[in-house]
Formats: sequence, C-alpha cells, structure tokens
Amino acid sequence: MRIILLGPPGAGKGTQSERIVERFRIPQLSTGDMLRAAVAAGTPVGLQAKSVMESGGLVPDAVVVGIVADRIEEPDAKRGFILDGFPRTVDQAIALDRMLTEKGLSLSTVVEFKVDEDALVGRIAKRAEETAARGQAVRKDDTPEVFKTRLAAYRRQTAPLSAYYEKTGMLRTVDGMKPIDAVTLEVMSVLEPHAEAAHS
Repeated sequence: MRIILLGPPGAGKGTQSERIVERFRIPQLSTGDMLRAAVAAGTPVGLQAKSVMESGGLVPDAVVVGIVADRIEEPDAKRGFILDGFPRTVDQAIALDRMLTEKGLSLSTVVEFKVDEDALVGRIAKRAEETAARGQAVRKDDTPEVFKTRLAAYRRQTAPLSAYYEKTGMLRTVDGMKPIDAVTLEVMSVLEPHAEAAHS
C-alpha cells in the first residue's frame, strides 16, 4: 500500500501517520529524514544533495526522487510506505509517478486533510501558549506569524497537487477538523480496501 498524505502544516498528518504505521506496518518516509540519512550514508544521491544543501540551495527534484527511489527498495518498504512532505509540487508528483512506473509500482491512494485555516492558526497559537505555560521553549515555526507564512507557501506550492491527484482519480479527502480519533476512523476507512487488495 503506497500512500501520500496531503494537507497544510498543523493538519494532523504526523499524528495520523503514526497510527497508519502501527496499523499497517509500513514505514512513514519523510524526505527530510531520507535526505539526512542519504547524506550521512554518503550514497551517490546523498553526496549530490550534500553539496546543494551546504551551499544553501534547494535540493533539485531529480535528487529528491532519486533518494525516494533508493529508500523504497529497502526491505521495510516492500509492503508499502507513507509519503509525507513529498511531493510538494506538481512537477515532483509527475517525477514520482514516472519513477514508480519504472519500478512497476503505482500509488494506492492520496489522502488529503481538509482543514479550516483560521481554526488552524488558532490551534497553533493555543499550542504555543500551552508550551510556554509549561515553561518549555516554543518552536520557532509555532508562532502565528511564521505559521501564516508556512500556510501561504503551502497554498502556493502544494495545493495544486489536490487538482493533479483528483484528475488521476486518486484523491480522497478527510475532515481534519474532527477529533483525532474520528479523523483516524475516516483515514482507516479510506485505506482498509487498499490493504485488503494488497494482500489478496
């Protein structure tokens, strides 16, 4: 089962990923983690990424797709995987499709978390207040100002992915504003049929 999770920052993708990992025993692949691991391992793609990252540039799509391609060859990803934070753009989605096709694979589904952005900003502000009240350091990206910037970037770059995956018939949406357990139920009802298909 190969799935992509879409949704703005703070939509609850991380929480739901953990539950999907637990339920279906497939790894969650974060491009940030994969990039760091490839750089640390000194793989050819990792070395390419390292030089770009050191110069402060954005790692090109071809390199990121190469890192995903290497990672999904590992034994734990044989039964499937969750991609979170990738693809970020339609170009990356097209490159990912091409790479999977070359491997004789395809995506199972794309789950998008629909959320009310104003409510999200409120949710983040509340999280920052609670963190500060506990005397802990508030994450830099947990301030409403920074968060609004991240939301704007998401809308600009990643929101067009919804239309792309809708055209392919892959897109399924869930209501990300529901309580966490209710969101999990919705997510699982989307994924279960794909898990059964994979085992049959």
